[in-house]
Amino acid sequence: MDPNRIIQALKGTIDPNLRIAAENELNQSYKIINFAPTLLQIIVSEQVEFPVRQAAAIYLKNMVSQYWQDREPSHGELVFPFNIHENDRQQIRDNIVEGIIQCPESIRAQLTVCLRAIIKHDFPGRWTGVVDKIRLYLQSQNSAGWYGSLLALYQLVKTYEYKKAEERDPLLAAMQIFLPRIQQQITQLLPDATVFSVLIQKQILKIFHALVQYSLPLHLVNNTVLTQWMEILRTVMDRDIPPETLEVDEDDRPELVWWKCKKWALHIITRLFERYGSPGNVTKEYSEFADFFLKTYAVGIQQVLLKVVDQHRLRQYVTPHVLQQALNYLNQGISHSLTWKQMKPHMQVICQEVIFPLMCYKDEDEKLWQEDPYEYIRMKFNLYDDHALPATAAQSLLVNISSSVLSSPSILCQVLPQMMEFCHQILVDPNADPRRKDGALHVIGSLADLLLKKRVYKDQMELMLQNYVVPLLNSNLGYLRARSCWVLHSFSPLRFHNELVLRNAVELVKQDLLADKEMPVKVEAAIALQTLISNQEQAKVYIRPYIRPVMQELLHIVKETENDDLTNVIQKMICEYNEEMTVIAIDMTQNLAEIFSKVLQSEEYEESEDKTVMALGILSTIDTILTVMEDHKEITQQLEGICLQVIGLVLQKPIIEFYEEILSLAFGLTCQAISPQMWQLLGVLYDVFQHDCFEYFTDMMPLLHNYVTVDTDMLLSNPKHLEIIYTMCKKVLTSDAGEDAECHSAKLLEVIILQCRGRGIDQCIPLFVEAVLERLTRGVKSSELRTMCLQVAIVALYYNPGLLIHTLDSIRFPHSPEPITAQFINQWMNDTEFFLGLHDRKMCIIGLSVLMELPNRPAAVEAVAAQIVPSILLLFLGLKHVYASRILNKADILARRPNSDEEENEEIPSDEDEVSGVNQNRNAMQQTASSTEGRDDDDDEEEEDYWDEEGLEGTPLEEYSTPLDYDNGEDEYQFFAAALLRVQSTDARWYQSLMAPLSDDQKKQLQEIYSLAQQRRSKGVKGQWGPPTQAPFFPCY
Repeated sequence: MDPNRIIQALKGTIDPNLRIAAENELNQSYKIINFAPTLLQIIVSEQVEFPVRQAAAIYLKNMVSQYWQDREPSHGELVFPFNIHENDRQQIRDNIVEGIIQCPESIRAQLTVCLRAIIKHDFPGRWTGVVDKIRLYLQSQNSAGWYGSLLALYQLVKTYEYKKAEERDPLLAAMQIFLPRIQQQITQLLPDATVFSVLIQKQILKIFHALVQYSLPLHLVNNTVLTQWMEILRTVMDRDIPPETLEVDEDDRPELVWWKCKKWALHIITRLFERYGSPGNVTKEYSEFADFFLKTYAVGIQQVLLKVVDQHRLRQYVTPHVLQQALNYLNQGISHSLTWKQMKPHMQVICQEVIFPLMCYKDEDEKLWQEDPYEYIRMKFNLYDDHALPATAAQSLLVNISSSVLSSPSILCQVLPQMMEFCHQILVDPNADPRRKDGALHVIGSLADLLLKKRVYKDQMELMLQNYVVPLLNSNLGYLRARSCWVLHSFSPLRFHNELVLRNAVELVKQDLLADKEMPVKVEAAIALQTLISNQEQAKVYIRPYIRPVMQELLHIVKETENDDLTNVIQKMICEYNEEMTVIAIDMTQNLAEIFSKVLQSEEYEESEDKTVMALGILSTIDTILTVMEDHKEITQQLEGICLQVIGLVLQKPIIEFYEEILSLAFGLTCQAISPQMWQLLGVLYDVFQHDCFEYFTDMMPLLHNYVTVDTDMLLSNPKHLEIIYTMCKKVLTSDAGEDAECHSAKLLEVIILQCRGRGIDQCIPLFVEAVLERLTRGVKSSELRTMCLQVAIVALYYNPGLLIHTLDSIRFPHSPEPITAQFINQWMNDTEFFLGLHDRKMCIIGLSVLMELPNRPAAVEAVAAQIVPSILLLFLGLKHVYASRILNKADILARRPNSDEEENEEIPSDEDEVSGVNQNRNAMQQTASSTEGRDDDDDEEEEDYWDEEGLEGTPLEEYSTPLDYDNGEDEYQFFAAALLRVQSTDARWYQSLMAPLSDDQKKQLQEIYSLAQQRRSKGVKGQWGPPTQAPFFPCY
């Protein structure tokens, strides 16, 4: 392969005038053997211009991502898709680690992505040599290769980072070699504070973090090894940052390698404590380790982190991430008496001089509010924003200190009352700094859940809101108006005794929403108003006359800010005022559609996850409007056109991540009736299905069910409609769609047969039956799929017995020359116990009843005569439990009463008692166990297994109703009893064969079933199990 030709083509991709021709050249060349290795040669060559090397690195990354993995032809295709040739792969494997070591940072980033993909597919099977390659450079005395080889090792560890412990053996075998070496390296480098040294230290810490983040290999990181690492981590956290770093702009300091090194050390230590080192909060395998960690390291590490927190208190610079992780570690320590005792003397200072200032409005907040209020809103609502991290951690620590049941009364008397008094003094001081007032309100609002549960505080909260919060809704400072709205939101569940206080608060919040000029205030006011309306019935009444301007303003704010929290507010307001929505539903939906279009067409949509979340929120809000308006046919008809525009926009792009939401919209538009436009959508969805195949079939299922059941006449009037639905089901059943999608596909076929029974779809029955039975000839893992496929044939038997038997006798599969009739019937008999829930048991009973009275019985039916009636009795027994369970559940729901809101936290009698969360949990479990000891153990064990929760609750697919499930549907008791009586009167020999195997208990059950059938016939009642009336005896020969 000529490198110069590729270099010229790559150079052309950088020039807009030559790009198309250059890309065509590359597209014609990339499949040629030696192309990919030549790209790597160009990448590492210092003689090639740097932009060309970058372009080559990006092209190679894309090639490896797409074409490294072996791929088989798609279903029905014979041509193998392109893969990078194995000779080329070997050349790349032989040289890529060296490429990472030699290349500059921007190119190295592309090569590490390549390496990760190669390791994912080739290690350990095809490339065990990567371990030797990395070890060679790590053990070299030449430090120039260390950083690149550590990057390579990091890709190896990251590949296994999220895998289950039992799947990590290849990595752990490699880390037996690497872990001692990198521990030795970082220990030697710790005294060296140069950039290169600390960069290597940081990379080693990142490797260790990825190794232990989700699974701690105790045989590899034993107590001795961990002690060495803990000393390394303590040293990194405790050492000073070079003073010259203070000359760097504060916004850029978090990116300095010294701070990044501390950040990763803190990530590791906090993760070890949270996941493995906290007794009572870990899985069994880490119990011994947790005790060892707490007693050996937790206090010493906490001492260092208290020092870090104190540095922040003394106004020494600490990065947001480091401060956040230090606070998170302290938060974990609260629940253990050992660490709490060390922390306790510092707690008042930490609360008032660290936590409180972090929760106050700051200079950077003011700057952002003034320069970019929309970004301020985004930052405040993004808990993972760097600026928000320490404040969020501080708030969490404060709440945990104040509410932890492991704190004793005397500690609570110190922490919570002292903090409340501290905040109160700020609020009552007319000369207090407004920013400190913001902090005081932030603290009180954060503790709202706890304060509303404690009687000593709860009764004071209304007065606090009246005196210190509501007046600030008129403050001349925007951030105080916003904070006051937030506090009202936090205390919205409060039971107000003075209606005027509530009314005044709601009126002022409404004003802040409608008339305030500051967008952050309007956002907080919107959320506060919605929570007050949801929690206070009177607030809902006050706002009812203003619902139109309120909803219009909410839409305006959403359009301006694209804040997803506000789409949730709108959804909840729609549900609260569903009657009032009828007047404004169309305008609102039109506005939401315009906002959705704007979000999708914005330039930053592709890069911004927030935009996607926002767009999903809008679709969900439109869906809520549809749901609320479903009983208003004329409004729904007008909403249809708007919704179809939105659906079309998503399908046109296409934006796959929104398919679930637009399918839900289409479902909402077809629940009552199906317009010609919605029937046209079926064809469009079929095209989508062809392209994106079966990934979204389960999401399509509710809509497809509507097409079958809501307008069956139109479905059958055009053969194309039924053909589309059958083709989709068939493709799912014959492709590798997964058993969940296949279950849905079979269910839809069943629904079609039951819905169209007596409607002349005889020509479809053989196709449907063959599709499901062919699926059964291939491996089936779940009983759900097996019974669902059988059920399609069972409903076909119910549809037309003769047609099904003829179909079964006609079907031949390649693996067996015999008709499959006997196989189907035997499988059915073997699987009757797996028909669960109401519908499936009912359908199985009806099917067996039809089978029982077939006039021309196949030999296979004669062979299973002894199983038919016992199987039916087992199914009826299941139905009895299902019906009884549903009656009991209904009674439970009616009997429920709201819990008292007078809950008080339990408190420990002494602050010197060491409390174990493990013991508390164990005691609770023992109490639960002892409460079951008095139960009757005489029940049949097999019956207990059969009546599990799944069997009683029904299957998820039962939500797709059929005519059998309607109130006027077939009654299984009457159907079976009538069938058995007909057999008794027409075929005594066959009747004797059916009844002979029954035990005395089964005969008694049969009489009860017949009695109940009579009772249901006379009363016209379904779904009840009552006392049997006197009934004629079935002679059991």
